[in-house]
Amino acid sequence: MRGHGAGATVLRGILGFDADGCLHTAKILRLSEDLPIVVETVDRPERTEALLTEIDPMICEGLITREKARVIAYRAGTNADSA
Repeated sequence: MRGHGAGATVLRGILGFDADGCLHTAKILRLSEDLPIVVETVDRPERTEALLTEIDPMICEGLITREKARVIAYRAGTNADSA
């Protein structure tokens, strides 16, 4: 994706229901490509909107939500383990 956002976290679910109530699950003997995925980003509104214009055409089925976040703390650029 173009641009340099503040960062993102991608979470892959092990179980989910679709709009029809069909269960999608990760079973040992079955490789499932239809498991739920959550992508979380935190960035300025204009950058989020630009990202949404790129992501929207990629989503054939699913749900896109936009939530307001209250940032409590942000720490970057230091590694406590390297001290």
